[in-house]
Amino acid sequence: MRFGYFLSCEEYSPAELVEQAVAAEKAGFEALWISDHYHPWNNEQGQSPFVWGMIGAISQATSLPVTTAVTCPTTRIHPAVVAQAAATAAVQLEGRFVLGVGTGEALNEHVLGDPWPSADVRLEMLEEAVELMRRLWTGEVVTTQGTHYDVDTARIYTLPDEPPPVYVSAFGPKALDLAARIGDGFINTADDADAVASFKEKSGGKPCQGGVKVAWADTDDEGVDHAHRLWANAGLPGELAQVLPSPQHFEQASQLVTRESTAQSIVAGSDTDRHVQQLRDYVDAGYDEVYVANMGPNYLAMIEAYGRDVLPALR
Repeated sequence: MRFGYFLSCEEYSPAELVEQAVAAEKAGFEALWISDHYHPWNNEQGQSPFVWGMIGAISQATSLPVTTAVTCPTTRIHPAVVAQAAATAAVQLEGRFVLGVGTGEALNEHVLGDPWPSADVRLEMLEEAVELMRRLWTGEVVTTQGTHYDVDTARIYTLPDEPPPVYVSAFGPKALDLAARIGDGFINTADDADAVASFKEKSGGKPCQGGVKVAWADTDDEGVDHAHRLWANAGLPGELAQVLPSPQHFEQASQLVTRESTAQSIVAGSDTDRHVQQLRDYVDAGYDEVYVANMGPNYLAMIEAYGRDVLPALR
């Protein structure tokens, strides 16, 4: 079982993200997740540095493995370019890199003006993109005309000794079937034992990573205040997270999320027993790795407390 720290590019500046990565390694976290966004979910979060630049910086500041959680290699960035970026990241991290992929959100992927495809088409595009990236990671010259992507005499020269594993994020049965078929692992952000068990059964037991956010603070109320101000969007139901196109739309929709529902859905404050239990729920759900992010300004206090109290209790 491995416990990692989740770097939220939507909320923190480049310098803060590197600071968190260094502190997480010192505290005893064993790996890093990092989100890949063009926009934050809302204007209050206020950040969105380019993930590939961040991975380069982190590779020089820590020795921790890094997983993107997650990259969409289908619309905003052509999969041939993502393949090159991922190969470079794997070289910088000396093989300690996992490319986490998913079908993305309109929030990030519509910015070039492309139509936002239906869920079924997005899954089809993701499968083709992963196949193309793996071809490019062989180091061979690739020319192909696919349903969604064309490549003309493309070759990646800077390659790791082994191609990076591709873990697939999945919500719903169709996406889970695709993840089990094409993925080297599974990524999810819920303590969903059924999804983990289904993926492991269909994939032959491949690894699963889960992620969760907490709001560390001196009091529960302060933590809930931070979470509701910054991440009320996490309480939106259904497919809204995939189809709303801008931070402004998320702000409008998040007005329907009450502070009380935010309080009920997160672990806030400094009661380490609650923090330990939340991660145990992910362990009990069958995940092989669990990553935890902080919401709000108290990230160094959270990382230190996890290193001192939470991680030892879990181990």
